[in-house]
Amino acid sequence: MPALNDVIAALDALWPPERAEQWDAVGTVCGDPEAEVTRVLFAVDPVQEVADEAVDLGADLLITHHPLYLRGTTTVAASSFKGRVVHTLIKNDIALHVAHTNADTADPGVSDALAGALDLRIVGPLVPDATDPDGRRGLGRVCELDHPETLREFTERAAARLPATAQGIRAAGDPDRTIRRVAVSGGSGDSLFDAVRAAGVDAFLTADLRHHPSSEAREHSDLALVDAAHWATEWPWTEQAAAQLDEISDRHGWGLRTHVSRIVTDPWTAHATAPAVRAAAPSFSA
Repeated sequence: MPALNDVIAALDALWPPERAEQWDAVGTVCGDPEAEVTRVLFAVDPVQEVADEAVDLGADLLITHHPLYLRGTTTVAASSFKGRVVHTLIKNDIALHVAHTNADTADPGVSDALAGALDLRIVGPLVPDATDPDGRRGLGRVCELDHPETLREFTERAAARLPATAQGIRAAGDPDRTIRRVAVSGGSGDSLFDAVRAAGVDAFLTADLRHHPSSEAREHSDLALVDAAHWATEWPWTEQAAAQLDEISDRHGWGLRTHVSRIVTDPWTAHATAPAVRAAAPSFSA
């Protein structure tokens, strides 16, 4: 079985930490570099329920997309929920490693997994990484559908293929508009509208779309918007990442056992539609 530092070296080759945004906090949060790793759990969020799952599973390593401490801290006391997560992991000899924006822009990265979940054909990155001579890395992906669909049908496709959350899927635009070419970006994507418009797509699927940027985007053009839950757009990456580590383990003869958490850690837990809104809402809401 490999040591933690061997596994981390392989993960850093997949998602080099130097490619993370300067504000990000990626890499190993806790763990003994010499400790043996036999079982690995992948998840989106390093919350207590996921840490408890790692304990129950007997995992030696928890790999999450979101950082535990994005803005730093002066304490890991168990009196805070993040401190409790650290205590839970260390007491049970579980390492925590984070791949965030360095996984977003990787090849393959978070948006490749999102496009794959939606069964879309990838054309290239939405915001290419200028340091990649092959033009494959970057933020978001521009994709094509195998066959044109209406916005109503594409919204239903997203609702059927992404993990279910209380939010469901929201869409903005003419439900009968034909969709052939789309941009996707896992996680919060409303800072990318300029790139999306420049890509000449019919629709943009992402998460966390806010009122003002979305309203302004709709005024700029007839670009259709499809808004899913943040967690749902990034969860497909956990399966992709687990498969990547499986391939590395097989190649090195490590015999690692990888698992993907299916705990829904999206913070929203309920959704209700007011009767007046329900009567006026397009029938393709999902």
